[in-house]
Amino acid sequence: MVNYPIGIQTFSEIRNNDFLYIDKTKYIYEITHPGKYVFLSRPRRFGKSLLTSTFDAYFSGRKDLFKGLAIEELEKEWKQYPVLHFSLASAKRGTVQDLEDIITMQLEDAESKYGIPQSETNITKRFTRLVKDIYEKTGTQVVVLIDEYDAPMLTVLHDSERLDQMRTELQAFYSPLKDLDPYLRFVFITGITKFSQLSIFSQLNNLNNISMLPQYAAICGITHEELVDNFQEGIQTLGEENDMTPEQVLAQLERIYDGYHFARKGPGVYNPFSLLSSMTNKDFDNYWFSTGTPTFLVNMLKHFHTDITEIDGSEAWASDFDAPTENMQSVLPLFYQSGYLTIKGYDPIIKRYTLGYPNEEVKVGLMRILIPYYVHTNTVEAGNAVAQMYLALRKDDMDGCLKAMQEFLTTIPYQENTLKDAPTTEGHFTAMLYVMFSLLNVYVFSQVRNAKGRLDILIETDTTIYVMELKLDGGLDKALRQIDEKDYTIPYQSDGRKVVKVAINFSTEERTIKEWKIEK
Repeated sequence: MVNYPIGIQTFSEIRNNDFLYIDKTKYIYEITHPGKYVFLSRPRRFGKSLLTSTFDAYFSGRKDLFKGLAIEELEKEWKQYPVLHFSLASAKRGTVQDLEDIITMQLEDAESKYGIPQSETNITKRFTRLVKDIYEKTGTQVVVLIDEYDAPMLTVLHDSERLDQMRTELQAFYSPLKDLDPYLRFVFITGITKFSQLSIFSQLNNLNNISMLPQYAAICGITHEELVDNFQEGIQTLGEENDMTPEQVLAQLERIYDGYHFARKGPGVYNPFSLLSSMTNKDFDNYWFSTGTPTFLVNMLKHFHTDITEIDGSEAWASDFDAPTENMQSVLPLFYQSGYLTIKGYDPIIKRYTLGYPNEEVKVGLMRILIPYYVHTNTVEAGNAVAQMYLALRKDDMDGCLKAMQEFLTTIPYQENTLKDAPTTEGHFTAMLYVMFSLLNVYVFSQVRNAKGRLDILIETDTTIYVMELKLDGGLDKALRQIDEKDYTIPYQSDGRKVVKVAINFSTEERTIKEWKIEK
C-alpha cells in the first residue's frame, strides 16, 4: 500500500516513514548554486512548506534523507549550516501583538537551539544579534528560511489601517537581512502573494523572484509525467472503485485537478493536495475548497465591482497580475497568486498573457461560494435546482433545464433575492445565470468575443453547443437575430456537435426567467 502524505509538510517525516515523495530535489540544488536570496509565491496547499522543509534538511547536512533522490548525485560536499527556520502561518489573528508573540517565540526557540543568550528585546536588534552570534560561534554562515511570510497581511488585506501596522511590524523583522549579507549563506522566502518588495523587505533589492521563471514552473505541484510515473497503484485503485479504465481515470484527474501554469512556458501541474486526497479517498471531489473558504476573495470582488463573467479569459501583462497585492487595481493579482486563475496562453510578440480558471475543481468550487451573492442565500435550495438543471441538460433538454431554473427563481422570496439590492441590468442577470450554469460540470463561457461582438453565454456538453443571448423585458426574436447577425454560431459549425441557439427573456418585474425560445 502506498502512503500518501496528505497534510505532512516535514521532509524528514515523509522520508523516514516511507511516504510517497515526488522528487523535487534537483530544484533545491539548482536554486542554491549559486543563489542566495530567493523568493517564491505559490497558492495554498501547493507544497511550499514541504519545499522549505526540504531546504532545511539539505542545509542541515541530512544526506541520509536524500538517498536515491536526484540531489544525491549532484551534491558532493554536504556541508552543514546553521538553519533559522521561521513560519508565520499561525499569525492570522490580525493583530500586531499576535504577530510579535509568534516571532518572539520562534526567536527564543532559535536562541535556545544554538545556545545564544537573549540580549535584546527589540525584534530587529534581536534577529541581527542572533545571526551574528551564531556565525561567531560556529564559524559558518547562516541559512534563513521564512515560510508563509505574508500570512499576517492576508488576514487584514481589506483593512488598510491594520495592513499598514502589520507591514511596519514585519519590516522590523525582515529589515536586518540586507545588512547581514556577510553572515548569510542562503535566504528563502515563500508565501501566497507578492507584496511590494520595497515596503516589506526594505533595501533587500537583490531578492530573486523565481515565481514565474519557466525553469521552476514545476517546483511545486505534480506534473502529468510525475503522476503517471508515481501513482500507478492509485490510478488502478481509483479505476476499480469507480468502474473506470485507467485512461478514464487519468482524463478525470486532468479535468478536475490539472491545468496550473506558473510561467509563460513549461509543464503544467496538478494541485498536489487534491491529487493526493483523491488517491487516498479513492474518489473525485473538490478537496482544495474543503480546506478553506476564501471570503477575502468575495470582499475583493465587491471592492473592485468585478464582473464575474469576465474573469475567465482575462488578458493582461505580467505587471497586471504578478503585482504587489496591496497596490492592486483589480482582482487579478489576488486571484492569480491565490490559485483561482492561472496562465492559459502567452503572446510572445506583445508579451501579453491570457488567464483563466485552472480546472473544474476551482471553477465549480468558486461558483458555489458565489451562490449567496449572485443567486440565493439558501445554498441547499440552489443546489437542488442545479441538480434538476443538470439532469435535464444530460438529456439535451435545454427546455427542461430552463424550466427548473425558472421555477427555482420564482420561489425565492423577495427579501432573499440577490437582485433586490442589485441594479436590474442584463449584466447582473448574466452573472447569475453564469454562476448557476457553471455548477453543472459542463464547459460554460461568458462574454465570448468574435469580430462582430460578444455573445452572452456559451455552454458546451458532450453532444451540444448552446449559444445563448439574454434580453431584459422582451426581445426574444431580437436576440435570435443578434445571434445570426453577429455570426455567433459560425466558429462552432464544424465542431461535429449540434449547435443550438437559445434566446432568454428575463423579467425585471417578476425577477425570473419569463420566457425563452430555442432554435436547433
